[in-house]
Amino acid sequence: MESCQEAGIAGTPRGHSDTVTDGIRVRVGARLVPSMTDPAVGRWLYAYRVALANEGDRPARLLSRHWVIRDADNTLREVRGQGVVGKHPNLQPGETFHYVSSCPLETEWGTMEGWYRFERPDGESFAVRIGRFFLAPTVAPVPELDAWIAEGAPPAQP
Repeated sequence: MESCQEAGIAGTPRGHSDTVTDGIRVRVGARLVPSMTDPAVGRWLYAYRVALANEGDRPARLLSRHWVIRDADNTLREVRGQGVVGKHPNLQPGETFHYVSSCPLETEWGTMEGWYRFERPDGESFAVRIGRFFLAPTVAPVPELDAWIAEGAPPAQP
């Protein structure tokens, strides 16, 4: 059974995303990684942080992801895969899971959006929307990414 009740959240920082689908809140913000960006060769790298929170009353397990990435030239790239950063978090009501990954672009800015596929213990599968967020040098800061970027952590890919 598919469902996709969603709501955008007011007060989201500029360029970030905050959506809720079937009790699962997805918050995402991105930041340019200057040390891994080289405009001379057409490479910009953005790190992004995702927070997945189960605000509902039933457990849900993340199965897969589907990203839709557009650059400033409107070039479309889609990335599909199992889990996130090698994990399939099982979110109990009230639990939150955070992860950090990255996305390379050939232009200075772009956007990402998509959805996660979750499953309930009874086998019900449902899509959870990832609202569009911006990969741009001018978006609101993501303080949680600053230390990660400063440490030079090798970013994963979408």
